[in-house]
Amino acid sequence: MTHSSPASAPTDAAADTTPADGSVSEDTTAADASAETSATAATSDAPAEEPKGPSFDDIDLPAALRSAVDELGFTTPSAIQAQAIPALLEGRDVIGVAQTGTGKTAAFGLPLLAAIDPSLREVQGLVLAPTRELAMQVADAISSFATAIGGLDVIALYGGSPYGPQERALARGAQVVVGTPGRVMDHMRRTNLRLDTVRFAVLDEADEMLRMGFAEDVEEILSHSPASRQVALFSATMPAAIERVAQDHMKDPVRVSVTPQSSTVKSVSQSYAVVPFKHRTGALARVLATSPAEAAIVFVRTRAAAEEVGSALVARGLIAASISGDVPQKEREKIVERLRDGSLQVLVATDVAARGLDVERIGLVVNFDVPREPETYVHRIGRTGRAGRSGEALTFIGPHERRALKNIERATKQTLAEAVIPSPRDVSKHRLAGLLEQVPSRIERGRLELYRELIGEFVAEKDIDPLELAAVLGAMTVGDEGPGSATEDEEFTSAKLSGSDRGDDRGPRRDGPTTERGYTSYKIGVGHTHGARPPAIVGAITGEGGLNGKDVGKIQIFPTFSLVQIRGSLDPQQMDRIGRAKVGGRELRIGPDNGPKGGKGGPRGPRRDGDKPWRRDDRRDDRGRRDGGDRYGNDRYGNDRHGSDRYDAKRRGPRRDG
Repeated sequence: MTHSSPASAPTDAAADTTPADGSVSEDTTAADASAETSATAATSDAPAEEPKGPSFDDIDLPAALRSAVDELGFTTPSAIQAQAIPALLEGRDVIGVAQTGTGKTAAFGLPLLAAIDPSLREVQGLVLAPTRELAMQVADAISSFATAIGGLDVIALYGGSPYGPQERALARGAQVVVGTPGRVMDHMRRTNLRLDTVRFAVLDEADEMLRMGFAEDVEEILSHSPASRQVALFSATMPAAIERVAQDHMKDPVRVSVTPQSSTVKSVSQSYAVVPFKHRTGALARVLATSPAEAAIVFVRTRAAAEEVGSALVARGLIAASISGDVPQKEREKIVERLRDGSLQVLVATDVAARGLDVERIGLVVNFDVPREPETYVHRIGRTGRAGRSGEALTFIGPHERRALKNIERATKQTLAEAVIPSPRDVSKHRLAGLLEQVPSRIERGRLELYRELIGEFVAEKDIDPLELAAVLGAMTVGDEGPGSATEDEEFTSAKLSGSDRGDDRGPRRDGPTTERGYTSYKIGVGHTHGARPPAIVGAITGEGGLNGKDVGKIQIFPTFSLVQIRGSLDPQQMDRIGRAKVGGRELRIGPDNGPKGGKGGPRGPRRDGDKPWRRDDRRDDRGRRDGGDRYGNDRYGNDRHGSDRYDAKRRGPRRDG
């Protein structure tokens, strides 16, 4: 098989059917479950009969596809498959209302393959998906279903990857194309892709495609396919725009519906915490530090927020990474693989970037903000509690966002419990408890004579209580530096809200940075366009300047330069070494910040050295929508809309490698 995504176990395929071991998918309807458990023994003495229910034996699949289904170990179709597959095999158009995880990929994938003639080297099946992640997942699943069909190729077309391999796969005559609307349109314009031979077209997660602004592209793509082609449309919701698509492009469709979108995973414990925006990063770090979950996903609304929150967590010593819609595909695949293999603890992601992500290790989902729609909330928390595991979902809300919380509770028919944010004391206690659990095994391993000797000498020389010494060593080990070491946001717990906290949920006003007392502001010659990120800047400055992470204060990243506040001032040798360091292949060229040209001091002037005051993308979220910012020019996460991100390395603690 040929497709452009790496070989991996298809996520939706795992949910597509019930395995041969007899376990029943949670996605089956109550009627299905009742039918499967209604059979009883003929007599009380006779052994119980095997439960009977729908089977792939009852579906008239071609022999090759039935063989593939058997090899995958699936015997019982899910509810959406039992309803949609027979209608599609009969040649009917189908509208399916089903969310991710109900097995819809097989519901349209198997009939699509049944309609294809593998001897013809032309595009006969087309699947449109809203994101590259979902396109890759669907291509993998369809490929796994087609293993017994010789000469059939599946190609995934999506942005963020080179055109060359995709063009060559199309030239070889791939029969099934799975792609995002934008990249499919690009290949059509380049005349690499013709759709006049399409027999079967699928719109997967149609509502999401329309929300992301692909309505015109979908219309254009379908208009280039034959009127005789069969259409399957799957959507989590059915807004008016979807109904119009169905009316214009489908013929007397059969409608099937399973698992309402408002339902949430029963195995997920759901809670919320009232946390003003300015305290959320600190609260999040403490939640993650004390969580027993193997891995966690933190959902944010914008690309800038994903980068800023991810960088802040790294600075606090957590093994974290961030992904958003503009992260290159290869880098995204590496990050997801690290999450799967256990080398990554926390993933900070936007909604679009996380679609199709299925990692069993995820035991905690944190909503850094309240999702706009209940459907988004359901998609987010569905990333945990998978494969029969339990999971937790925590949502941060502002003091004035309780109405949004009530909307989610009403739509999901769930009552969220209020959680208490761990305090710095809780974090220290948790870390020390983890270390103390290792003490017995370390005693058994031995070789402690040297340390007994050194500690004995120290106790005798300093006349110190051994218990006091142990307490000091424990505090140093967990990073407790004593009174005054905790920052303002680190002191917050949801149990206390000051008067100013109750009235402020917009994030800090950002009319321009002010240089903190004891710090000097410097300008460096790398910015957004060079791929500059806070961790790389902090690493270059501390590495070449011989500084500590705490010596680096606030960082503002503009399109072509950045402003960095450094404790004290740099000597000429430090300036020279730092200036020759590179970030994104470009030298830092550090120098004193003299304010904007023509301005009245400070970087709050209208523009600097010809930089545009703001970029269109900076004021939209990961789906390209308005980000819900405030009247001060800040977006929802306190990132100003004048082309800059701010990062306070000093407040977030020292940079920790590894």
